[in-house]
Amino acid sequence: MLHVLFKVYFRLIAMPVFAVITILTASIVAAGCILGGERFFSYYPGMLWARIACILTLCPVKIKGRENIKKGQSFVFVSNHQGAYDIFLIYGYLGAPIKWMMKKGLAKIPLVGFACRMAGFTFVDTSSARSAQKSVREAERNLQHGRSLIVFPEGSRTPDGHMHRFKRGAYQIAVDQQLPIIPITLNGPYKVLPIGSWDAYPHRMEMIIHPPVMPHKKENDGKEQLQKLVDTTQKTIYSMLWDEFK
Repeated sequence: MLHVLFKVYFRLIAMPVFAVITILTASIVAAGCILGGERFFSYYPGMLWARIACILTLCPVKIKGRENIKKGQSFVFVSNHQGAYDIFLIYGYLGAPIKWMMKKGLAKIPLVGFACRMAGFTFVDTSSARSAQKSVREAERNLQHGRSLIVFPEGSRTPDGHMHRFKRGAYQIAVDQQLPIIPITLNGPYKVLPIGSWDAYPHRMEMIIHPPVMPHKKENDGKEQLQKLVDTTQKTIYSMLWDEFK
């Protein structure tokens, strides 16, 4: 019975309210960035938007390890990708100004795509090696003045709740810029809104922020060293997954 009641609430109340605040947030972000307030408007309105999304879905949130983020330091955050609510969990509760690397197709969303571009987020074009490299360089330019980059190395949401193979793009940026990498473990977003579903359901969510890993210059020597960095952080993220996601 509660399941049915929540579905009615979500479709008739939560979704319309979310649609309205999304339009308002995108408008505020776009206008604020155009007027020269990119540093503030690229982060804080989105942070509030993300928290409201979690509240509307009645999802309790637990954060561990925020002390591992040094204020004023730029990082490359890498996280597993359980579902759409990963974005709300990270954006709303990470507590650090971040820039996103996003799929190119998201740029086509009316107003939202434009706002993201004005905020300095990077739309990744994987149509060719040259286009992908251009996206990486754009992301690197946005890593200034304590801003950090957030990437889902799996590339897309998991279809089954389990973590899949990580790609190297984010790690190459960290090595090129000599920035610490902070692994993030997300638990619960898959239960809230798994891929392919249009109905969200309340479920507890957890974000574990691990200690930073500093890439060394020697990792520029080749793909083998870069892969070691990928493997190390992937194992760290995996270690704190709930048993049902391992």
